[in-house]
Amino acid sequence: MPTAVITVVAGRHTHLARQERGLAAGSRRPDQRIVVAIDDPAVAAVLDDREPSPVVVAHPTDPLGLPLAAARNAGAARALTAGADLLVFLDVDCIPGPDLVRRYEEVAAEGSRRLLCGPVAYLPPAPVGGYPATGLDRLATPHPARPVPAGDATADSDDHALFWSLSFAITAAVWREIGGFTEDYVGYGGEDTDFGQSARALGIGLRWVGGGTAFHQHHPVSDPPREHLDDILRNAAIFHRRWGWWPMEGWLTAFAERGLVGFEGGRWQRAAGALTHQ
Repeated sequence: MPTAVITVVAGRHTHLARQERGLAAGSRRPDQRIVVAIDDPAVAAVLDDREPSPVVVAHPTDPLGLPLAAARNAGAARALTAGADLLVFLDVDCIPGPDLVRRYEEVAAEGSRRLLCGPVAYLPPAPVGGYPATGLDRLATPHPARPVPAGDATADSDDHALFWSLSFAITAAVWREIGGFTEDYVGYGGEDTDFGQSARALGIGLRWVGGGTAFHQHHPVSDPPREHLDDILRNAAIFHRRWGWWPMEGWLTAFAERGLVGFEGGRWQRAAGALTHQ
C-alpha cells in the first residue's frame, strides 16, 4: 500500500539527518516522505539529495508554542492528497529500525481497525562521530511501561492511555474516521493522549507491532519539565473539559510538590509568584 512517513520538525536538524539515514537504510523505503517544518526554513538543506525526495510543508508557529497537533494534521493532509493509504508518524528524535516501515505495512495489510504502535527504545548519548549505522538495538533500552512484542509478533491492547505519538501508523480510513489530532492543543503535552482517547471513543483499539522498533535519540530533559509548565496546565485543562479526567498527573503532582501549581476550584493552576526556573 502507498505509505507516507510524516515528521514534524522545529530545529533538531542533526536528529533529522540521522532519521533520514535510517529511512534510507531500511528494508522498505516509504513511497512518500513528508516533513512539516514549523517556522524552520533551514530544514530543506538537511533533506538535499534524499530518496524519495522529501516534501517539505511549511507551517507557522503559534504565540503559545509549537502547534504539533495542527502540524501533524497538515502533514497527513498532504500525504492523503498524494494518495497515501498508510500514514506513519515518526518523531524527529526517532531513528527508524531497519524494518519499521515494512512491519507497519504488513500489519496494516491485515485490515485491523486499530492504531499501530511500534516499540520505542531509548539510546544513550551519542558517542563522538554519532550513533553507529547498525546495532542500535544493542545500545537502546525499551520503555519499561509499554509492550514490546517479540520478533514479528503483535499484541492487542485497549489501554489507550499508553498511546503516544513518537512512532505510530494509521490507515487513511481510520485517520479520517478519527478526524486527526485536536488542534486546540498548542505547545507541550496532551495532544497525543487526546488522540488515543478519540480512538477509544470510536471503538478503535491499539496493536503493538513487534519488529517495528524506533530508537529514540538522547537529548537533555528536565523532570518535571518546568519550562513547559504553562503549556501543560493549558493543555491539561483542555483535555479535562473533553474527557473528564486529568492527564499528565505525574507532572502536575511533581509541580505541586515544588510549589509551582495548586489544585483550586476544581482545576490545576499556577501558584502565585511561582518561578519555573527555580
